[in-house]
Amino acid sequence: MEYRKIESIEDPYFFKMHDLMGRVFPPEEVLAFELWREPLLDPTIQVFVAVLDGEVVGATEYRYRPEFAVAMTDFTIVGRPGLGIGRFLLVQREAHLKRLEAESGVPMLGMFAEIYDPAQLDEGEAAGPVGPMHPAVRREVLSHLGFKRLDIPYVHPSWDHEGKAVEGLDLCFRPADDALTTLPASLAAGFLRWYYAALPNKPEAWETMVSRLEAMDSVELLPI
Repeated sequence: MEYRKIESIEDPYFFKMHDLMGRVFPPEEVLAFELWREPLLDPTIQVFVAVLDGEVVGATEYRYRPEFAVAMTDFTIVGRPGLGIGRFLLVQREAHLKRLEAESGVPMLGMFAEIYDPAQLDEGEAAGPVGPMHPAVRREVLSHLGFKRLDIPYVHPSWDHEGKAVEGLDLCFRPADDALTTLPASLAAGFLRWYYAALPNKPEAWETMVSRLEAMDSVELLPI
């Protein structure tokens, strides 16, 4: 299996990755094909695919931001079961993040992730075949990896640029120190304002959520 970086929408593997995303995620979670052109030119955005026999069988996007001393895993896709794709992507991503951390000279505090909560999804969204991309399976995997959820009601702006509030997720954090039970609320708020700066249309619910975070000293990290 090959771990291949995607740097242009002209890359034929990008077309295959985008097609895979459309089959895994709901439309509001997938940035339109052409709108990927600029982000892929950003050297801080890491997009890699797992390629097997010329086909994209998995993908992951992530970044490390030294100004916050945190990483963010944007998504991980396992396209086929039984091939060890999830483990392959994890090992490759972690090794790359360690290199990015070392190059920055800023020790990493941890990693953010948005995680679907099956209990918040409607019956149709939470149903379906139990495979590697089922919300309950993905949530349990991330729990095993050490992610904890921030104790806040969470929404995020839709990636279709329509400004809708996307619900059914938790904002989670995997602290470098597993004993950590709280996170500075200003860190979470500042990161979210930076992360979603690329989306011009943000729902009122998101603005209210971030403003509440900014008014807090700290936010609890709870099990997922």
